[in-house]
Amino acid sequence: MSEERHITTWYLEMTSPGLLVPARVPAWEHRLERARRPSAAFARFLYTAIGGAWHWTDRLGWSKARWDAHLLREACELYTLQLDGAPAGFAELERQPEGNVQLVYFGLMPDAVGRGFGGRLLTYAVERAWQHAETRRVWVHTCTLDAPAALPNYQARGFSLFRTETRSLPLAAAPGPWPDWNRDRS
Repeated sequence: MSEERHITTWYLEMTSPGLLVPARVPAWEHRLERARRPSAAFARFLYTAIGGAWHWTDRLGWSKARWDAHLLREACELYTLQLDGAPAGFAELERQPEGNVQLVYFGLMPDAVGRGFGGRLLTYAVERAWQHAETRRVWVHTCTLDAPAALPNYQARGFSLFRTETRSLPLAAAPGPWPDWNRDRS
């Protein structure tokens, strides 16, 4: 059963690498790296495990072939945060025409939230976006369905708001990474 919800979307941009305000490095041991040849299964796992709570549904119907084609594009870059050897978050960048780089997806596993890793992973992803000589702007959008810390994190890192939209959308219950995920959340 779905309900109609008013969703506000904020579009933010960073127009110079000098605007990036790096986050502090968390005290916990972690690793950040690019997944150079991510498998469709790994990318879909990250997408559902992290995005399930936030109504990320646009890629749920993608076939393995579509995931593979998307991930193997030169314009797509996937970065991961790892804690104790396990994935704890990811950022997906997409290089676009006219020097734009979009932070398409960004998020953390529930166990990594509130420990400073969101700012750290965002700093890392934005630094990677600016490494391309042709980059003129890094942009992202977030909305009222995302984690409450999302918008403040983007703004704290130096992103500026350039557009806001509000619209009504029908929303079913968040799919989550597994069928009974809502019962397991505390």
